[in-house]
Amino acid sequence: MAALARPRQERMIGGVCAGLARRFGMKPNTMRLIFVLSCLLPGPQFLLYIALWILLPNEGERTAW
Repeated sequence: MAALARPRQERMIGGVCAGLARRFGMKPNTMRLIFVLSCLLPGPQFLLYIALWILLPNEGERTAW
């Protein structure tokens, strides 16, 4: 499995869905569709996306943690 990071290519907004798709071996558009459909359900999906956007490093960047 690939490391969890936001890729520099295949981004639409923040690269979170593309990074998750790469990590789990899916296509980025499939992950985006799953995210959009999940937003129709009650829950903190959008806040989780924002948190991952902030916390996940860009691909190729090293992190201290």
